[in-house]
Amino acid sequence: MTIITLIIIGGLVAIDQISKIWAVNTLGSGQDILVWENVFHLTYIQNRGAAFGMLQGKQWLLIPVTILVLIGMIVYFKKLPSTKSGTWAKVSLVLIISGAIGNLIDRILLSYVRDFLYFRLIDFPVFNIADTFVVIGVGVLLLVILFGDIEKTHQSKEENNGRID
Repeated sequence: MTIITLIIIGGLVAIDQISKIWAVNTLGSGQDILVWENVFHLTYIQNRGAAFGMLQGKQWLLIPVTILVLIGMIVYFKKLPSTKSGTWAKVSLVLIISGAIGNLIDRILLSYVRDFLYFRLIDFPVFNIADTFVVIGVGVLLLVILFGDIEKTHQSKEENNGRID
C-alpha cells in the first residue's frame, strides 16, 4: 500500500469516527433528528453485535475475525494488478478496510459500535458511516468481479512470459 492509500484510509476512518462522536454528543440523550419524517431519521444506538444486530455480545469473536479479514484484504490488495479493474478493486478494498477499521475501533474501545443512520420507512437496521463504506466497497468489488478483467489480465501476463508474439 502506498502512503497515499494509507492517508485515504486514515481520512475515511477519521470521517467515520468524527461522525460517531457527533452522533453521541447530539443524539446520545435520546433526542432523534427527523431528516425526513417517517422516512429517514438520525437516532443513536449502541450495537453490540455485527451486521443487522447478529452475534450480539460476541466481541470475543468479532474482533479477531475482523482483524483476520483485514489482514487478508491487505495481502490481496498488494497482489492486485495495475489494470483498470485492478484499480477499481483497490478502491473497493480501501472502502471496505476503512469501514472495518472504523467499526473495529468502536468494538475494541467501547465493546459496541455506535450507529445512528435509520431508514424508518423500511425499518432498516440503524447503521453508520463505516457501514456505508463497507457496503459501497462490496458493491464496487462485486461489479469488478462480475465485469472486470483482473484474473484474465493476470493470466495473460503469466502465459506470455518468455514468449514473443
